[in-house]
Amino acid sequence: MDVVAINKAVEADCIITEGFNLKPACLDSIEKAYKKRGIIILTDPDSAGERIRTYVTRRCPKAKHAFVPVEEATANDDIGIEQASPEAIRKALEKVRTLNWEPSNEFNGADLIKAGISGGAGASERRARMGARLGIGYANAKTFLKRLNHYGVTREEFEAALAEEVDN
Repeated sequence: MDVVAINKAVEADCIITEGFNLKPACLDSIEKAYKKRGIIILTDPDSAGERIRTYVTRRCPKAKHAFVPVEEATANDDIGIEQASPEAIRKALEKVRTLNWEPSNEFNGADLIKAGISGGAGASERRARMGARLGIGYANAKTFLKRLNHYGVTREEFEAALAEEVDN
């Protein structure tokens, strides 16, 4: 059903992983697509999706990444891309990021605390909204910091997303 949801949003070739049990034929398809024209990893915004993302990223280090926010991929007590609206999928694809294996060290834990997205009441919810704005998805504070530094988020992007958070 993920493919149906994606095809309602955009025209795309999709490779179905069938969960974390990535079969050799699936991995072969992913690697062929990666080598031929590149891939965008778009997985469910849950722990299983993150495991798939991590595994595929190790095999395809220059893959691009798109994240649909949890709240935009949840319906009927179910989380997944199949629950996302076409608009949510398009928004995620507009914010595609590439993992930089050499982190920038632009951000540190103090930045998260100062921004109110770590260590305080409501930090988790604010971090989720910031992750959606920045196109790096929801994560705990440690992983969020890692994504800020690995996905090329600039100080200007961070400040603009933070200003938007304050305005709302």
